[in-house]
Formats: sequence, structure tokens, C-alpha cells
Amino acid sequence: MADVPRPLGAVPVAAHGHQIAAGRRTVLPAESQEAERELEQALAAGPPGNLPALKAVCAQHPDFLDGWARLGQAVYLAGDPVLGYACARAGYHRGLDRLRRNGWGGSGEVRWEDETNRGFLRSLHLLMVCAAALGEAGERERCRSFLLDLDPLDGIGVGRSPELADGQLVTSDRLP
Repeated sequence: MADVPRPLGAVPVAAHGHQIAAGRRTVLPAESQEAERELEQALAAGPPGNLPALKAVCAQHPDFLDGWARLGQAVYLAGDPVLGYACARAGYHRGLDRLRRNGWGGSGEVRWEDETNRGFLRSLHLLMVCAAALGEAGERERCRSFLLDLDPLDGIGVGRSPELADGQLVTSDRLP
């Protein structure tokens, strides 16, 4: 009886607005090899010179979730949490759309251990970080809760890190 689905009404709705049912798991399909290769090259260039290359990756592959997450991380670390937030939001919403197209339906786990889920989870994590930097306490708390609910194993490490405070900036070692 481990994988017997429960009716959605039996699963409580969390503050982030989704019902996460244990045992239901979604794994996103792989990104294009071309997009992955271009992102790898852009990241290898290192900051700050990689910003144009990261922008080009997103322009060339607008559905590439990790491209948005990595661009957002780069601009955030360059001192622009507003643009980081915008990039994170793009990756997050595109990720929700892709999860739904792949059977998620708002009610299952999306784990970090599945590498193809990492662009979405990295975007959601950055959304939390940027919300904290901008003093958006409600958004920060919803994102943190959503990350922990999506991945009960906490592969991204949100539960092992101190909660972020309003206005707090983090360094690159706190970004997955």
C-alpha cells in the first residue's frame, strides 16, 4: 500500500499553496545537451565575465531552468538581488509549468537527488534568498517551506542552514 494515492482532499494545503503527498515523486526530463554544454562553458568563465555568456544561454534556451537559476545567482552575487529575484522567478514559474506537464499536479515530491530537478529547486532556493535580501518575509518563508516539503530528504540543505533574516545577504557558499 506504499504508493496508493490519497485523495487530494486528504492532503493538507501548506502555506505555499500546494499539497505535497509523500510517496508521489516527479522527476523532470533532461535538458538539451547543447544547453547543458553552453551553461558549463559560461560557468567555467567565472564571474564577472560570465554574465554575458549566462544571459546568452537564457536567450538561446529560454526554457532551460538551470540557466535562469545560474544567471540569477550570478547577478545576485554581483550585488543585484532585484534582478536575481526576477531570474529566479522566471526559472521557478517555468519549472512549475514543466513539472505540471510531467505529471506533478501540485501534490508530489520533487527531490534534489534527481539531477534533472535541480534547475527548478535551485531557482526556488534563489527566490527564497532574494526574497530575504529584499525583506519579503512571507515569500521567503513560503519558499523555504516549499523546498522542505518538496524534498523531505532536504538535499539542498535548507533545513540544515539557519533561517534567513529580512535584509540578509548570503555568500556563494550558501548557494547550491
